[in-house]
Order: sequence, then C-alpha cells, then structure tokens
Amino acid sequence: MIRPDTFAFDNTYAAELEGFYAPWNGERAPEPMIVHLNRELAVELSLDPDALASEGGAAVLAGSEVPDGATPLAQAYAGHQFGGFSPQLGDGRALLIGELIDRHGVRRDLQLKGSGRTPFSRGGDGKAVLGPVLREYLIGEAMHALGVPTTRALAAVTTGEQIIRQQGPEPGAVLARVASSHIRVGTFEFFSARGETEKVRRLANYSIRRHFQDLIDSTDPYLELFRKVRDRQASLVAQWMAVGFVHGVMNTDNVTISGETIDYGPCAFIDGYDPGAVFSSIDHGGRYAYGSQPAIAQWNLARFVETLLPLIGADDIEDAVQVATTEVEAFQPIYQDCLLRRMSAKLGLAHAEVDDLDLVNELLRIMAAQDVDFTGLFRRLANAARGDPTAARALFSDPTAFDTWLERWRARISREDGSGLLQAKAMDRVNPVYIPRNHKVQEALDAATDGDLEPFRWLLSVLERPFERRAGLQEYEGRAPDNFGPYRTFCGT
Repeated sequence: MIRPDTFAFDNTYAAELEGFYAPWNGERAPEPMIVHLNRELAVELSLDPDALASEGGAAVLAGSEVPDGATPLAQAYAGHQFGGFSPQLGDGRALLIGELIDRHGVRRDLQLKGSGRTPFSRGGDGKAVLGPVLREYLIGEAMHALGVPTTRALAAVTTGEQIIRQQGPEPGAVLARVASSHIRVGTFEFFSARGETEKVRRLANYSIRRHFQDLIDSTDPYLELFRKVRDRQASLVAQWMAVGFVHGVMNTDNVTISGETIDYGPCAFIDGYDPGAVFSSIDHGGRYAYGSQPAIAQWNLARFVETLLPLIGADDIEDAVQVATTEVEAFQPIYQDCLLRRMSAKLGLAHAEVDDLDLVNELLRIMAAQDVDFTGLFRRLANAARGDPTAARALFSDPTAFDTWLERWRARISREDGSGLLQAKAMDRVNPVYIPRNHKVQEALDAATDGDLEPFRWLLSVLERPFERRAGLQEYEGRAPDNFGPYRTFCGT
C-alpha cells in the first residue's frame, strides 16, 4: 500500500467552506493501473513518484483508496451552459481529494476526474473513458509547455472496467488533475441564485485569501476581486488566441477564478486561420467559436460580477450596477492590450505600438482568405526576419497580398532595436513548431483505445518542447491532410 507520508494534505476548502460541497468517496475500481504518470509534476508537488507508480498509488489515483489526510468531496456549483442557466451542476464525476503545498509554496488542488457517481451526477455514471482522459492529459500538458495557465495532469489511470458510451464499450479511466483551485464562476452562481449572500461573501473571502492576498486589507475587496479575475481572464483568452486554441465549451462553470484553463472537453487547435472555427459536436450555433471567445469571456464575467453586486453595493444596488457595468466594459480594452502584446511578440516587435494591431489584423485577414496554417506561418515568419520569406510565401496559393503586407512589416520591424537575427530568435521563442495537431491527437487517442499507448507517449514528448525544432519530427509540424476531413470533438462524458 502507498505510504501514509506520500501526501501532506492541507485542506482549507473542506475546513473553511462546509456547506459548499458534499463529502464523498470514489467507487472501487476493479483493477486500477497507471497508464502514464507525470513524474516531473509529482516532484514539483513534493510527492514520491515511485510510490505513486505503485499498486497502492494506482488505487489512490483511481479513487479506490483514500490516503491519510485526504478529505474527498464533490464541489457544488451552478453554471450558464450555452447561455442557459442551470442552478445545480457540481462535480458529477470528480472528487477533490485534498490540497498540497508545492515546492514553490503554492497551494494546489488534487482532483480525480472519472472516479464514479456523486450526489451531483444528475443521472450520469460518474465515469470517464480513456480517450477523453488522455486528451485532457495531452492538451493540458501542451498548454503548460506553451506557457498558458492551465490545470495539469498528474496521472492517467485505467480502472479495469469497460464503460458503455455511444460508440460502444470503452476502457474506463480516471484523470488525476492538479489546479491552483477549482473555484469557478459557477461556484459563486450556485449560492447567488439561492439568495445566499453570506455564502457568496464567504466564498469571496476564501478566494481572496487563497488567490489574491494583496486584497485582504482592501477597502473595496469584492470589486477588486472582480478586477483581478477580469484581468486574468483577459490575459488568458489573449493567450488562447495567440496559440490558436479553441476551448469549445466556455460555460461559466468552466471559468476559474484563478485564471487557469480548465476542462479540456471538446477543445482543439485551429490549422487554417478561421475566426468561425468550431470543433465541438454540440456547438451547433457556433457560440464558442474561436473568434467569439473574447466576447464570451466578457459575457461570463458579467455573470460573475452579478453574483458580487450585493457585496459591492450593500447600501445602494443601483450604484453597484453602474460600477459593475463600467468594470465589465473595461474588459475589451484590457483584452485588446493583452492581445496586442502577444501578437506583436509573434511578429518580432518588442515594443508594441497602437497601430501594430492593424498590422496583425491585416495579416489575419489575408490568412483567412486563403486558409493559411496559423501556427506554421507565424513560425516561418522568423525566416523572413532573417531575410528569406520563401517558406512563409509557400503557404499562400497567391502570395500577392502577403508580399504587400511583408513590406509593411519589414518597414515596421526596422524601427525596432536590434538586427533581424535577434528578432528572429525572439520570434522562435514565442511561435511554436509543435502544437497538438488535431489529426495527431486523434491518431494517438484511437491507438490508445485499441491498447497501443506508444503514439500517445511519443506525441506527449513532442509537445513538451514546443519551441524547439527537432530532427525526424516533420510529421508533427504540419496541418491535417485533406482526407482527414472536418474535425469534431466531444465532451467525453
């Protein structure tokens, strides 16, 4: 059995927020087995990787055994899903088993996703299957390597059972997920919708203590809390846009207070630049399309600030509404500034100027008109900075408009300090060679479901070093072949 000292839990959510969760245990897995263990993350969490890799470790990470110091619980939350409000959602197939203090002194949640039914399962079986678990593992670790704030995978564990899904029986699995917390906009909505203002206050105070300690002595802590969350979300979505990531299900229960990306269900990365790109099988109206993500983030933040109105304006709710409206409207300029800095860096511009956004948007319009590979073009622009635009031009069926833009970009970049070689090196540090290309992800997941985990492990090793071109990995650089067809992803529930 895994040693009692493997986990040093310090469980403030369970201790301080009674009534915000249901104490619960995972279901016993028939034959838990570690599929892949994130040893680097285990060490960061001050855990023993060898103990986790043992038979006892597999039982704990599958939810079958409760380690010493754990307080397994299913969190309560609500959420706006595709614009409609669901007053009770909650962890229907996940358990927060405890909090760990990592080697940097940062508090991190350890959650098990797919460990069985909970009081919030709403008729579901509470289980997960191997494909979606490995998708979240891959995409989360890829986002981490790209520098995007994200939840991370500690382990993927098979349970030894077959779970029935639409496609038939599939291997059951559990994802051990780590996050700086699992507090969501939907967590606030759960209590706000019930008129439980004091619980909203308790949750806000806890969130401030956990994530924003500089606000503890603020004279207006709840308005400042909103500003902090808003600014983190603006930065996060700008980072998504800069790497071509489509979350796919930006419901308010998938928006963290911490500013991390969470819940990699029907997510994907764009190949050809397309603001209307949608990959989710259930997003029929394109609500969560790639280009719609900033507007949806602002909409979600409006729902968040609504929960804080009684705290912001306990004496005058109308004044609180006016203040909140102004703060929500500030999202767009803050986001645009974040995006400008990200996209300017991708173009080798260390000192962003206001007009640079026009330069970026012009390039994106040209790319959209010819379905140009988003990741591939920005990476190849570094060669253009070195004086050879051949590789970049080759991505266009008609490079005439691109050539005109290229001259404008060269004139702009000439005003930067340093030679083109220095700027090209800077571009290579922010423009990845390797992203989770949809066809390679699907190839790895299909193989894993059939019992072959080698493509998953190999793809993971490629994505862990996204900015470094390596020999023999050309097949991981390019977009999907034409015969791959339209890509559709699923929530995996």
